[in-house]
Amino acid sequence: MTISSILFILILVGSSAFFAMKVRQIIKNIRLGKSINRTDRKGERLKIMIRVALGQSKMVTRPIAGILHIFIYVAFIFTQIELIEIIIDGASGSHRIFAEPLGGLYTFVISLIEVLSLLALIATFVFLSRRNLIKVPRLVKSEMTGWPKLDGNIILYLEIILVICVFTMNGSDEALYNRGASHYEGQGSFGFALSQFFGPSVFGGMETSTLHVIERIGWWGHFGVVMGFVIYLPFSKHLHIFWAFPNVFFSNLDPKGQFSNMESVTNEVKMMLDPNADPYAVPEVDPNAVPQKFGAKDVPDLNWVNIMNAYTCTECGRCTSSCPANVTGKMLSPRKIMMDVRDRAEEIGKGIKKDGEDFNDGKSLLGDYITEEEIWACTSCNACVQECPVNIDPLAIIVDLRRYLVMEESKIPSELITMNTNIENNQAPWQFSPTDRLKWKDEE
Repeated sequence: MTISSILFILILVGSSAFFAMKVRQIIKNIRLGKSINRTDRKGERLKIMIRVALGQSKMVTRPIAGILHIFIYVAFIFTQIELIEIIIDGASGSHRIFAEPLGGLYTFVISLIEVLSLLALIATFVFLSRRNLIKVPRLVKSEMTGWPKLDGNIILYLEIILVICVFTMNGSDEALYNRGASHYEGQGSFGFALSQFFGPSVFGGMETSTLHVIERIGWWGHFGVVMGFVIYLPFSKHLHIFWAFPNVFFSNLDPKGQFSNMESVTNEVKMMLDPNADPYAVPEVDPNAVPQKFGAKDVPDLNWVNIMNAYTCTECGRCTSSCPANVTGKMLSPRKIMMDVRDRAEEIGKGIKKDGEDFNDGKSLLGDYITEEEIWACTSCNACVQECPVNIDPLAIIVDLRRYLVMEESKIPSELITMNTNIENNQAPWQFSPTDRLKWKDEE
């Protein structure tokens, strides 16, 4: 085994181990949430996952961004074939190990990768322009400054470098193959769709020794960018390329607008409506049970799907740009809600890792990250849920935060006090006695 192969394996194993370690920590953070059963209707869930996560069906509701994203998405999928070949070649010391057994199919596959890579490169430049030159409104909101903005650009820069490395590798190898000097035995032309033309024209006038160096730079550059991406991924919103699939699979299948009920509250209402119930009966309480909290104040009060939603958020801003509260100038941004949940989960996860399960920094999601003004601005219209390309549900988090304020701290906007009083006294939001409810029909 050569020094090159040993170095290659060390980089591959080290990067993969680091990625696995960070993902394991993220899974622990997700498990901070409460249990919820989302294993029902498996067939329906699988179909939705194939259509939404794999098929990108919700992306194309905004055609320009959707189609450009699909260019990058499909290129990413097919480029994995070339990456697998690079991994085998790097570990074994071979060169284009798939070329001989695949024959003409190999030329077709690499040609397809080149075409898709070019389309992805075009999409990348358009996305950079939308973020930094055109400044599409949803991409320059207040929550998208600092690291979120840099994160969105870094991946696009890496994409450009990766495509350059792919064409450098293929183009220089094409020029070498024409001379019979490639690492792959043979002479003539690989016949790849794009590099068969630009390879000889760009690299054909160079010395053979120089071409070998350039080909290796492209090859190692391709591998290095991918491994750098693997290390960077756990810190980035782009981890959604993995989380999108389980996130869509475990998404809420109930009709939009159907809220979940708390069992303790439901039982209390049932008892109140039961004429045979003893109003003075003391319910049995398990002394070992953890006291139930109404709603959510911090990340551990949410369920694990809510937290996974936060780690799946692509920060695309479709939810925020469709939110009527945000559009009319209110503080609420559904995207910010998801980013805040993720940031708080990271903070708690690091604290527990450092100080143990008794970690308490005196902070909470509600108050320190998300304000009361934000959550009360929500109209619960479900526009954010409808628009999300990976079925994230910010509304479920907002509702739980509201529940905590109302049921634990008795905090409610003054505008709603009258309505609640009317519901309690008149069984309707209006200030009319139930006996007067049908008087309208007698009016002429």
